[in-house]
Parts: sequence; structure tokens; C-alpha cells
Amino acid sequence: MDTEDGADSGSSSGGNMTTNMKEEYGLFVWPCSVILAEYVWQQRLQFSGVSVLELGAGTCLPGLVAAKLGLDVTLTDDSNKLEVLDNMRRVCDLNQLNCKVLGLTWGVWDESIFTLKPKLILGADVLYDASGKLLLLLWFRSL
Repeated sequence: MDTEDGADSGSSSGGNMTTNMKEEYGLFVWPCSVILAEYVWQQRLQFSGVSVLELGAGTCLPGLVAAKLGLDVTLTDDSNKLEVLDNMRRVCDLNQLNCKVLGLTWGVWDESIFTLKPKLILGADVLYDASGKLLLLLWFRSL
């Protein structure tokens, strides 16, 4: 079924909505992102004063909540997804938050990655693509 704007809503005639959205993963607020943001809010006293890194931030809801709590937040997403990275910067500006935004592609080891020393790492749905599991584990080992 098509929506008013002509986009396919994922019915049997158009395939799986998630497959059709693959290129826009980072511009969609996933349910687990909302849950993680709520968790950060509920546990805010535990996270007081810590530095935060959000992996695969996309719309960056958990990171935005952390920043609203006054935490030092670095938001990351795929270096090749310029539209997503630009959107993250705009959302921070709109919310008057001073978050760092970095392009981070798993398996590409940039010096800026190794200077990060987060006390809290957030990731909502970062393993939607099974091929990223090994690269994510290697990245964690490098911290």
C-alpha cells in the first residue's frame, strides 16, 4: 500500500518496510531508542558527571536525553551517512545542546576513536545488521 506521498508502506505488494528503509535507518526513531532514552532518564542519578558515547546514534534520542542531563555527549553514526550526521547536528542546535558529532564506521580505525574515553556507551539497535557484530566487538576491545 502506498502512502499519500507515494511511498510504499510495506504491504505485500511492496515488500518489507524495513528493507525499503535501509538507506534511511539513521533517520527513523526506532522503538528501542525511545526505551533507551527513558532508561537514561530514569537512571540519571547513576550517570551524573559521566562522559557518554552513543554508537549508531541516528536520530540520537538517548544521547539527547543524556545531554539534557548535562552530560558530555559524543554522538556517532556511519561516516558515509552525511545526511544523518547533518541531521544530528541540526537536532543538537535546535535543542541548544553542545554534543560532539563524529562519523564512525565500524572497522575503520580513526585516531579520533581512540581519544574517546567514555564512561557510558549507549547503543539502540546497533546490531540490526549481523555483519557488524565482529567489528563492534573489535572496537570495544580497542577502548
